[in-house]
Amino acid sequence: MEIYEQLTAQGDKVRSLKTAKADKADVDAAIQLLLKLKVDYKEVTGQDYKAGCPPSGTAVSNDRQSENGGEEDTVDPWNVATNSAKGVDYDKLIVRFGSSKIDQELVDRIEKVSGQKAHRFLRRGIFFSHRDMNQVLDAYEKQKSFYLYTGRGPSSQAMHVGHLIPFVFTKWLQDVFDIPLVIQLTDDEKYLWKDLSLEDCHRFAEENAKDIIACGFDVNKTFIFSDLDYMGSSPEFYRNVVKVQKHVTFNQVKGIFGFSDSDCIGKISFPAIQAAPAFSSSFPQIFKGRKDVQCLIPCAIDQDPYFRMTRDVAPRIGYPKPALLHSTFFPALQGAQTKMSASDANSSIFLTDTPKQIKNKVNKHAFSGGKDTIEEHREQGGNPDIDVAFMYLTFFMEDDEQLEKIRQDYTSGALLTGELKKMLIETLQPMITAHQENRKNVTDEMVKQFMTPRPLNFNF
Repeated sequence: MEIYEQLTAQGDKVRSLKTAKADKADVDAAIQLLLKLKVDYKEVTGQDYKAGCPPSGTAVSNDRQSENGGEEDTVDPWNVATNSAKGVDYDKLIVRFGSSKIDQELVDRIEKVSGQKAHRFLRRGIFFSHRDMNQVLDAYEKQKSFYLYTGRGPSSQAMHVGHLIPFVFTKWLQDVFDIPLVIQLTDDEKYLWKDLSLEDCHRFAEENAKDIIACGFDVNKTFIFSDLDYMGSSPEFYRNVVKVQKHVTFNQVKGIFGFSDSDCIGKISFPAIQAAPAFSSSFPQIFKGRKDVQCLIPCAIDQDPYFRMTRDVAPRIGYPKPALLHSTFFPALQGAQTKMSASDANSSIFLTDTPKQIKNKVNKHAFSGGKDTIEEHREQGGNPDIDVAFMYLTFFMEDDEQLEKIRQDYTSGALLTGELKKMLIETLQPMITAHQENRKNVTDEMVKQFMTPRPLNFNF
C-alpha cells in the first residue's frame, strides 16, 4: 500500500512537471523513479500497477526471490549484500545497470591490440563488464591514446587484499598500453560519510598512497592526488566540478544515490568531484589543456552509479564519455554474501597481516564449500563455487591449468578443505610479505613526488 501511494504521488508529479514544461533532466529523473516504483510494486504484489486500483493484499510475488529464497542483491557505492552463497548474480547486475558483458571476443581483441596475453582477471571473468571498451580499442588502433583513472576511498590506515584488485589490474593496463594514470584519493568523501576527523582522512590518504605506490607504479606515468589538496590548487579541476554540479539536479542524485533530505549537502555535491577526473582538462599539467583525451576507468561495479551520471553529463559539457571496466567484488572471509570490509578485522586479510595472522584467519574464518566429515567429502566432493579459499585462488594464482586441476580435485573429493586452505595460505603469505617489503621502500619523498602536480612522460 505504501508503494501504491508513492506511485500515485509520483505519477501526479510527472504530469505536473510535463504540464509546467520543466527541464528535461528533471522530467526524465521523475519518470525513472516512477518506473522503478512500478517494478517494486509488481515484485511485491505480483500485479501491474493501475491508477485507482489499490493492491488486493492477497497476491504476493516470488519474482524478487533468488534461487535460495533471498531478496534481490543490494549493490551501491556503500553497500554490497546478497543471500546467495555464490555471491552477487553478475549477469543480472549487467542487465540492471545496462552495461555490456566482457565476452571472449573482447578478451581476444584486448590481447590482439595490446600484443600481450590477457591478465588473469580478464581470463577468469573477474573484470566481467564494460562500457565502450571497443570504442577505446578502435581509437587506440588509430594511434589515438587514452588515459586511466581509478581511485581509493581512504577510510583506514591499513588496506586489505581486496583493495589491491583494481590497482593490480590498472598497473597491467598501464604497462601494456603505455598510458598515463591518475589515482584519486577521496579523503573528502570519507570525511563526509564516516565519523572521522578531516586530519585523519588526509593522513589515511597519504598512508594508502604508500600501499598503492608499492604495487609498482611508474612515477613518470602516474599522478596520485588527494581531493583535499588538489581541489584547492587546480582551477581547471574545480571548474569541471562546477560544470557537473550545474548539469545534475537534486532529483537526479536522489534517484541515483538514494540521498535523503537529512543527508549533509557535502554528500549531495560529492558525485561531481568523483566525476571530474574522467575529463582530461582536469589535469592541464598532463594533457596540456586538451579536452578530448578519452578516459578508461577500471573499478568495482558498485562505483558504476557515479560514472553513469558522469557519462550522462559529459556530452552536455563538451567532453567524451569515459569508458569503464567493472570488476566483481572480493568476498569477505565468511563468504561471498558480502565484500571484504576494512571495518571488520575478521572478514579481511590486511596488507599489514603477518604470515601467522594470515594462516589463522584463513583456517578459522574462510567459509568452506566442503562437507562436514572427511568421509562425506571424499564421497560427494566439495563445492568450489561457494568456497572462499578457492575464490581467493582465482584472484591470485596465475597458472590456469593448476587452478582448474584444483577445481576438479576439490569437486571430486580428492582434495580436502584443509589442503585447499593450505594452498591459499602458501599463495597469500609470500605475496603479502613481498608487498610489505615494497612498502617499506616507499619514502615520504616518493609519496610527495607521486602526489605533486607535474607533467608526465607522454606526448599528447
